Amino acid sequence: MAADTAAAARNKAGAEPGAAARLREWLRGYESLPGVPDELFDPKGRPRDHWLDFLGHFAAFPAGDPGNRFGLSARHLRDSGASYRAGGETAERTWPLNPLPLILAQSEWDEISAGVEQRARLMEGILQDVYGEGRLVADGHLPAAALTGSRDYLRAIRGVKPPGGRFTHLYAADLGRGPDGRWWVLGDRTQAPSGAGYALENRLIVSRAFPNLYNTMNVHRLAPFFDAHRRGLAAAADRSDPRICLLTPGKFSETYFEQAHLARYLGFLLVEGDDLVARDGKVYVRTIAGLKRADVILRRVDADFIDPLELNNASRLGTPGMLEAIRAGGVTVLNMPGSGVLESRALMGFLPRLCRQVLGEELRMPHVATWWCGQPKEHALVQSRLDELAIAPAFNTPNSGSGGGDGILSASRLVSEMSPQERQTLVERMRDRPADFVGQEVVRLSTMPVLRNDRLEPAPFVLRVFAAATPDGIRVMPGGFCRTSDRADVRALSIGEGARTADVWVIGNRPVERMTLIASAEDVQVRRIMGHLPSRAADNLCWLGRYLERSEMTLRVVRSLCTSSIAAEAGARATGESFDNLRTLLTEWGALGEGVAADDAVGAASAALLDTAAWGSVICNVRAAMRTASSMRERLSADFWALLTGIENGLATARPLTSEAEVLRLVNRALQTMASLSGLAQENMNRVAGWRFLDIGRRIERGITTCRLTRLLAHDEATTDDLDLLLDLNDSQITYRARYLIGLALTAVRDLVMLDPFNTRSLAFQLNTLREHLAVLPSLHEDGMLEEPSRILVSLSADVETEEARKLTEDKAHRFERALMRFSNAVADRYFLQGASAVPTVKLVGLA
Repeated sequence: MAADTAAAARNKAGAEPGAAARLREWLRGYESLPGVPDELFDPKGRPRDHWLDFLGHFAAFPAGDPGNRFGLSARHLRDSGASYRAGGETAERTWPLNPLPLILAQSEWDEISAGVEQRARLMEGILQDVYGEGRLVADGHLPAAALTGSRDYLRAIRGVKPPGGRFTHLYAADLGRGPDGRWWVLGDRTQAPSGAGYALENRLIVSRAFPNLYNTMNVHRLAPFFDAHRRGLAAAADRSDPRICLLTPGKFSETYFEQAHLARYLGFLLVEGDDLVARDGKVYVRTIAGLKRADVILRRVDADFIDPLELNNASRLGTPGMLEAIRAGGVTVLNMPGSGVLESRALMGFLPRLCRQVLGEELRMPHVATWWCGQPKEHALVQSRLDELAIAPAFNTPNSGSGGGDGILSASRLVSEMSPQERQTLVERMRDRPADFVGQEVVRLSTMPVLRNDRLEPAPFVLRVFAAATPDGIRVMPGGFCRTSDRADVRALSIGEGARTADVWVIGNRPVERMTLIASAEDVQVRRIMGHLPSRAADNLCWLGRYLERSEMTLRVVRSLCTSSIAAEAGARATGESFDNLRTLLTEWGALGEGVAADDAVGAASAALLDTAAWGSVICNVRAAMRTASSMRERLSADFWALLTGIENGLATARPLTSEAEVLRLVNRALQTMASLSGLAQENMNRVAGWRFLDIGRRIERGITTCRLTRLLAHDEATTDDLDLLLDLNDSQITYRARYLIGLALTAVRDLVMLDPFNTRSLAFQLNTLREHLAVLPSLHEDGMLEEPSRILVSLSADVETEEARKLTEDKAHRFERALMRFSNAVADRYFLQGASAVPTVKLVGLA
């Protein structure tokens, strides 16, 4: 059969003999495997045409070309920070993507799409009844315990009419293909379905790797689905131009990258629970301009955590008062809290009956045969077939197995694979609490080809298909999110357990229209506004700027430390005092800890760069910048993230430094990347509030550092070496020598470094730039009065503007530094997460 496939592929593609030989080589190993990938053949054993087309084109690539193509495109995964977290992990993993897509013909996709669309309608109908009239339970079609046993059933939602009229706006079904070629539903996702953003990322990578093949095979695009999904969310609001937010658990969420990616792609505001405040039956976003109403919230936080006031009081992910705002109709939260109850396995056995009752139709797509042990007859059946069935929790339980807490059944398991003790424990629990368990048939699932070490191999897979409610009805994404496993068993398949992902291509019968999310000119009202930046984002951007500036200045000090050492060895005029000053700086900044030899320049430089135990070292500051940036990936370009991760990787993988030359090589490379980051921020970021807070952070940190350097190196007894070092660290050597033909003079250096408004590194320049930023940022009270940050800055700027360099003392420099710190605190108090005192912008109208 494998040989037939190779021959057919060769004939269809017209591949040269070398390509056909490679294809035969890929397929040769199948005889030693359990079988060929099932997806290559239909149930009658005939090769599927779309796979023959794909493999034929694939075989025509030169040797090694597919791997090279995919390797270049997959670099985008690392550069963009595409990642995920396995359950319980804190470190991120690079997104695992297989270069071969799962390919589906149009005819079979039509059947899948119809089945998923019907299932989405069924789920909505059940939820409308469960939280409405309750006829399904009252008439005996559904046992009440099958609902109330789930922690996702929320009594607080009973009788609530969902804003927008729907409980579910996004539904997903996990599908597998059985040995007879039919598709089976393995599970329903109605809580907060994940994976659509990753499907988008997978498509981006694979289509870049094989663009001609992608276009030739008429693959359906994903953009129309996301456009319809976005329009559906907007239609759920009660305003024509709503503010749509994506509520995330935060950067430690397992799928945070996907959430940020979707927010950026769809133009949503990415918010956390602390970014929101519920008041007077509405929900607002805390922004730098005060409270701004949130009309629609697409939640990725489990319902139990969205409101610590009424639900889980230990939650730090939600917003107090959220449920009250939902009941008042002041905000549309999608999917509605409580919709996750339909993910319970206990309900699966009732769905065929419910479909006839709710929709008046037969269920089009079957699911895995499931028996809920909460019914005596079904419990007896499961007991009698205990060794044949998979036993699973009936309800979703957090972090533990049903009824026990030791994780014995955190997922579906075969009893035959349990130890005698585990089996005995399970039997006892099933006897004591039968309603906590279901029995399910074990179904062998189809396999698809994956590429491992340039060879095609079979791997079982699960396909997640998404359906969205749109103004034109239910819309199904053409494709989906595919997960493959390295193991034969996919019952517990999840990312992080030896699994990988794959793109999904639905092959059209005719050329596919290309579409993006670009709207027509008639649909858009042109705007030029600052935008409403969330307070948390402003906070993070400001600190990102500060961490980057700290890293850059520490790099400059380390470079001066090494050049000072080299100059001393060459007999130049560098003195031990310069070396001591630099060590003092690094120690005060936390870049040098104890245990570094007092006269070892290389050791001190290496520690200041790479010591992860020193909170002020370069690598610690860069990692702090990365942690801050990871909280707002939707606001940073892929280029920015790639440069930032490049610096961290360069420092983290640096070998032990043994000479000044090695230190300087590493420092100069890092400084060049820092310069690229600054260039990106200056040239590629729009001059809106986000860019301003990033720059505000840099200016604050640079101004404070300039004051500290001046106090240390430009005191009344400063030597020429001190002044030369100050100019070097302030990057003002060229400017000084072009301006003054005489040698170094204390007054002139002080003026250039501190008071010259034309020197981009001076304190005066930082203050002028900060005043420009504050002048265009929004005010809470439009009464013409100065807010506290502006008041401090105006006073400080006046002092610096009127200061004379010859009278500038260490005490005055210290006073300027403290004032700048007060300004920093005032900015934080005014703009960053104003707490319970947050208020909407107040417009005061009076007579002129």
